[in-house]
Order: sequence, then C-alpha cells, then structure tokens
Amino acid sequence: MDALSVLLQNVHLFETKYYRLNGAGNWSYSLTRQDTILFYLVMSGSFCIDVGNGRREAHAGDLIMIPSAHKHTSYALNHHGEDAEPLDELLNNCKENTLDLHGDGDPSSSLILIECKYDKEMIRPLLSVLPSILPEISEESEGRFEVIDVEIRLLTLEAKHERMGKTAIINHWASIMMIECLRVYIESLPEATDNWLKAMKDPFLTKALVAMHEIPSKNWTIHKLAEVAGMSRSSFAQRFKDVVGIPPLTYLIDYRLRLAARYLRLQQNSISRIGELVGYASDSTFSQAFKRVYGVSPKAYRQQYQQQLLA
Repeated sequence: MDALSVLLQNVHLFETKYYRLNGAGNWSYSLTRQDTILFYLVMSGSFCIDVGNGRREAHAGDLIMIPSAHKHTSYALNHHGEDAEPLDELLNNCKENTLDLHGDGDPSSSLILIECKYDKEMIRPLLSVLPSILPEISEESEGRFEVIDVEIRLLTLEAKHERMGKTAIINHWASIMMIECLRVYIESLPEATDNWLKAMKDPFLTKALVAMHEIPSKNWTIHKLAEVAGMSRSSFAQRFKDVVGIPPLTYLIDYRLRLAARYLRLQQNSISRIGELVGYASDSTFSQAFKRVYGVSPKAYRQQYQQQLLA
C-alpha cells in the first residue's frame, strides 16, 4: 500500500450532502461551516470563490476542494459578492436538491456543491498543511483522471433519483474526490517546500510511514524504521525530521494516540485492548501518554464522548 493510502485509511467522510446550484444574473451567497470539507464541481459557466485571503475563479469542468471550510462567499463573475445571503436561508427554497439563485431564465453557471463531515482527530495533521482552498483541478490539469468526469456524470444521475444506498454512494464519491484533489496537490509540491506531505513522494520515507500506519502496535525503534526505509539510522532520522518536521518516534506517538482516540469513540474494546492495538504494553503507560495529549484519561475521554452523543 502506498503512503497516501495508509494516511487516509482512517480518515472517513460522512454526513455528505449535495446541492445543484444554478446561478443567473448577479447572484451571490455566503456559507459558514465548521469541521467540514467542501467540494465544488463546475458543471457549466464560471463563478468566483472568496475564502477571505484571495479571490479564485472557477470554470466549467473544474473541481475545487475547500479542506477546512469556515466561511466563504461564492458569486457570479461580474459580481463582487456584496450583500451575499446565507446559503442556508436560500436552501429553504431548495427543491429536490436543486436551488435556482437570483433571477429567471437560463442559468449563467451551474455548480454541484458537496459538503461532508470528517473525523477531526484523524484528519488534523493533513488539514494543518493544506491551503485554505486547493488549486483547482481543471480539464487541462496535469494529473487529472477521467474518474472525475465519470463521477460528475454519476452524481448528476444520482441526484435525479431516490434509490437505496444513495448516502453510502455519495460518501464514497466524496472520498474519491478528496483523494483525487490531494494527490494532484501533492504531486505538484515543489521540492523546496516545507510541507510535510512531500514525504508521500519520498521513496525511502514512504516505506517507514506505511510500516508505522499499518502496524502501529509494533515495538518500533529508529533502527527498525531505518531498516524498513533502507537507510542508515542517522540518515533516516535526519531525513525524516527534515521532511516531516518532527522525529520519527514523535510522529508515531502522535499517530498512535489519534488512532486510540478514534477507537475509544467508535469501538467497544476495553481500554486495555485499545492500548495494545496502538502499541502500549501497559495500561498505565497508555493512560499517561493519552492524558498528556488529551488532558483526560482514556476512560474519561470515552465517557465524555458518550455523554455528547446523548446530549
């Protein structure tokens, strides 16, 4: 398995929603979300997105990912987004997942907006190094694959019918779009960047990353990881820190504890068993390490999560 695949294997998108937005005239809207990834598929025409630190134009055939959506404004090319209405209010007039924006007649642009929730802990390191809006994947973009065009057609068809399994299908589509956007973005990273995602392209570091993610319970040492990477101990340790920004075992501990937090939320295994699954031989060592990061013991963390579900 490649490094990006193992990085994403515990990153799950859920509660995916989608809307077809047909804009005519000087349309605009604002959208505020938390803990949400947004995708725009531009079916026809053009429009602008402003995420607060710059204006981005998007055109027919483009795919755009906004990885950590807080607030942004979308508007027609010949508009400036003034007096943008909240999209949630406009969606009160949405029929069959389709919303006509500002005006009659043929739309000057047609978009599919997809929004989905994610597991905050598992995706945190990824979001920390992504730009507020990823470079658009256009029809001319190097690395664009036909799967995007197929997906657009399938999503358009799916939107027209209520069929069993629709939610599961759309969640999977959102994951495919995220992977497509990420790999095109990673492939475009210059060698001089300090973005740790360039480790995904490193032929030596990827071997160590895959090993840590696939077997987090193993008693990994710098020496063992260096052997997996095919490097000397000192060269591996230095290269990993230079590219990823932290030492290998610091990265491993962070991953183990994020994975433990996920297991505590979603599994019924005992705390002792979860500790074993992420590489801790004793309950006390696991509890101490977990509390240093999350501020509470594994037991208290699980109880807090269960209480939130009942609230």
